[in-house]
This record gives sequence, structure tokens and C-alpha cells, in this order.
Amino acid sequence: MDRYKFLPLLGRILIGAPFVMSGLGKLGAYAATVGYIAAMGLPVPPLAFVAAVLVELGGGLLLLSGYRARVVSLAMAVFCVVTAMFFHHNFADQNQMIHFLKNVMMAGGLLQITYFGAGAFSLDARSGRTASGIAPQNAG
Repeated sequence: MDRYKFLPLLGRILIGAPFVMSGLGKLGAYAATVGYIAAMGLPVPPLAFVAAVLVELGGGLLLLSGYRARVVSLAMAVFCVVTAMFFHHNFADQNQMIHFLKNVMMAGGLLQITYFGAGAFSLDARSGRTASGIAPQNAG
């Protein structure tokens, strides 16, 4: 199975890169993003904007590097579910239903990282944080 040890890195790239791109997009569209957050009825839209950018851009970069991947991926999974519930709850609109399901699927992938960790090619592995009480370890 050593020949597949690159797969967790590939998975982190595939799930982390869209978060980074989305966070950068929000930075470039402050007024539109805050306006959308306000239109959804969330309190303190500027604070919600900062939180979204921190989770998407910051969390995405941490996920790509594999630093504290378990706790980061758990926080991002919660963010995905909360975002789905607040922003994509109009199931009469097929586009919103697709976005809701996309967020749920991303949360599922992030929970896999929470359980299994960042893999061999990560800062967690370099620092010895790959072993955890969360995921079962191979019996030696």
C-alpha cells in the first residue's frame, strides 16, 4: 500500500484548493459578499465575512499543507454544513439544492480527513502528529 501513500495529499489538494479559491474570491468582492450575507439575514455580516475568509482561505491553506489537518478539517466540515443550512436551503430552486448537496459532500470528505489524518505527505507527518486516538492504528 506504500505506492498509494500520495492519495491523501491528492485528496487534500482536491478538497482544499476550491476553498482557497473561494476565500480569495471573497477577498476580491467584499461588498458583494457582505451584501449577500446580509440578504440571508445573518447578524453582523462583516464579522461573518471575516469568519468565512478565515475558514475558506486559512483553513484551505492549512489543509493543503497538512498542518493540524484533523482539527482544521473538522472545523471546515461544520462550516460546510452550517453554510448549506443558511445559504442553500431553498430546495425549490434546483441550483440551491445542488449547492446544498455539494456542501454536504464536502463535509463528508472533510470528515474522512478528520478520522484518517493528513497522510504521509503533510506537515503533520513531518512533526509526528499522524498518530492519534481518533483513527485506529495498525497492529504491529
